[in-house]
Amino acid sequence: MARHAEEIIALLHAENGKPRPDAALELLLTLEHIAWTAEHARTVLRPTKRTPGMLTRNFSAQVERLPFGVVGVIGPWNYPLYTPNGSIATALAAGNTVVFKPSEYTPLVARWYTDAFARANPDAPKGVVALVTGAGATGSALCNAGVDKIAFTGSTATGRKVMACCAEHLVPVTLELGGKDAAIVAADADIPAAAEAIAFGAMGNAGQTCVGIERVYVERPVREQFLAELTTALRRVHPGVSYGPMTMPGQIEIVRRHVEDAITAGADTALGGLDSIGSRYINPIVLVDPPHSSAAIQEETFGPTVTVTTVDSVDEAVHLTNDVSYGLAGAVFSRHHALDIARRLDVGQISTNSVLGFAAIAALPLGGRGESGFGRIHGPEGLHEFTRTRAIATQRFAIPGVHLLSFRRPDWLNQLLPRLITWLHGR
Repeated sequence: MARHAEEIIALLHAENGKPRPDAALELLLTLEHIAWTAEHARTVLRPTKRTPGMLTRNFSAQVERLPFGVVGVIGPWNYPLYTPNGSIATALAAGNTVVFKPSEYTPLVARWYTDAFARANPDAPKGVVALVTGAGATGSALCNAGVDKIAFTGSTATGRKVMACCAEHLVPVTLELGGKDAAIVAADADIPAAAEAIAFGAMGNAGQTCVGIERVYVERPVREQFLAELTTALRRVHPGVSYGPMTMPGQIEIVRRHVEDAITAGADTALGGLDSIGSRYINPIVLVDPPHSSAAIQEETFGPTVTVTTVDSVDEAVHLTNDVSYGLAGAVFSRHHALDIARRLDVGQISTNSVLGFAAIAALPLGGRGESGFGRIHGPEGLHEFTRTRAIATQRFAIPGVHLLSFRRPDWLNQLLPRLITWLHGR
């Protein structure tokens, strides 16, 4: 992949529409994750010894990790290389084979990826990584095809359908779904740096990033400065140059509905508005103080918009951040309290004094809770996600006259059992 970088960068740009520098960054992060997995998989997945306990001192105990078998990976269109690779590379490293169903919007990137695997591994058996293409019916067929596990990345609505389908066959699933990720800007934050980072976190990839920033909570004393810095940063951002088009036409209407609902409910616009929404491209939109109940706060927008809500304290910011049905990611900006604030957020991953940092660190897991799904990809947890455990207890020697796990258990041992309960656990 690295040797043919220009090919895949050009293809990502042509098929997905993202600028070439963003395509190059996606490839770079993909390779970082592959390299980490290749280096650490053997250590992470090796058998581990466990302590057998007082009653079974004559045993040794260990846990082995086994591959599931065939893993179906259903990938998204917004990061068609980086995101499915997070499941495919770890599933392969754990000993599974993979059937990859990409988004119908990015089949050529998926074909390039699977062909690259075949070229890099000419001695691998045919079918170690297989590709199936098509729309939703193809994904449904994969879920019903007898695979041993499904890893799905996409919308919450589709994730529910995948989970329901897999439940019919008791197929385990990993779901990385939508987000409504928030950034908290505390009064002691570096405001220009926070604004610059949030501008990218909110508008990068046209806002079509599940871990991107869709909400901001800023403490009142720095609100005006933050808004000034944010709008200044975003006036340098231009669709078609800084980010690509909206991929799905239907998503444009969701953005329109969220913006219209927020404005109707009393939100101000610090930048842009309904006239920023075109037929393919959307200019950056900043909505200020929409009601907490509005769709722009409660629902995933997945477009180049961001809400900025004024709060009177960090406590209020934390409460509002957690008061949505999603729990994927977030960011905190504070010079002195960032880590303390981050630990109060009910999400799967957080970047402090930056955005999206966790996605670039291959050793960190990624996943959510609630409407953002469950399970983890990336890092050791991602490798574990694509294995099942096998526990082995080995009797190393017999203890004469002590048959604890037998019908031949002697009377004296039966009479001793209540005393053992008290001795071992009752004090």
